[in-house]
Amino acid sequence: MEFLSMEILGAWSIVFFTICIFSYLFGDNPFYKIAEHIFVGVSAGYIAVYTFWSTIWPNLFGRLWPASQTSDSILMKMWYAVYGIFSFIVGFVNESIFPKGGVDSGFELNITYVVPLILGIFMILRLVPSLSWLARFSIAYIVGMISGLKLYSFLNSNILMQVKDLGINTEASSWIIFNQLLIIIGVVSGLIYFFFSMEHKGFIGKVSKIGIFYLMIKFGASFGFAVMGRISLLIGRFEELIQYSSSEYYNATPVILIVIIISLTAWFMINQNKNNLNEEKVETEV
Repeated sequence: MEFLSMEILGAWSIVFFTICIFSYLFGDNPFYKIAEHIFVGVSAGYIAVYTFWSTIWPNLFGRLWPASQTSDSILMKMWYAVYGIFSFIVGFVNESIFPKGGVDSGFELNITYVVPLILGIFMILRLVPSLSWLARFSIAYIVGMISGLKLYSFLNSNILMQVKDLGINTEASSWIIFNQLLIIIGVVSGLIYFFFSMEHKGFIGKVSKIGIFYLMIKFGASFGFAVMGRISLLIGRFEELIQYSSSEYYNATPVILIVIIISLTAWFMINQNKNNLNEEKVETEV
């Protein structure tokens, strides 16, 4: 493969950024900051572009100015005149954002989508200090709507479904009945552990201790599952580092590793010398 091919450049980039992130094990350094800033910037840019083309463009613009609209009324012509202004302004950058005739995303005209358009503009005005107060309306709407939706979903999944699972099916096998009893004991003992209106002594104290065991098992299982997921990601990183260390990829891993180690060593030595000079200056001033 050619050295400047996209596959080789991609392999070297993967190795470089992976080792840059791993370099944080030796402390904060310029290589880690470079990888961190590029990762955050690329991720933010990708999410912004993906959200625009997958959500805003088809679901908002596609409903406000659909290409399928054929009405010749004066109001409709005025409405599409606004679209023409957007098309003229943005057309210098990318004509596909506001194509001529409207947005063809398979939707019909729905004028109620002017509300999310206005709220979105209010959010952007947060960047303008004199008009930043308008963003409060958008934030209030988002918080209220999400709170209502999440309240229903959590109520249904975390409370109603939990209460439903507390029942015991006496017609099931003994093993299923045993599991259902464990669930009931865990739920009741866990709730009693967080019930602080009564002192945890006697029977209440014993039940709350059972709740502690359930909680510790749950936390331990969650932590183990998280560690297993991170270890699988780490294994994937090492597999790629080993793969790209071959001559087929021009020994990307050892070359980049040696360069970063030498650079970090020099950087740490320079910083150490600067710190020593600063300490000497402080001592002489004292």
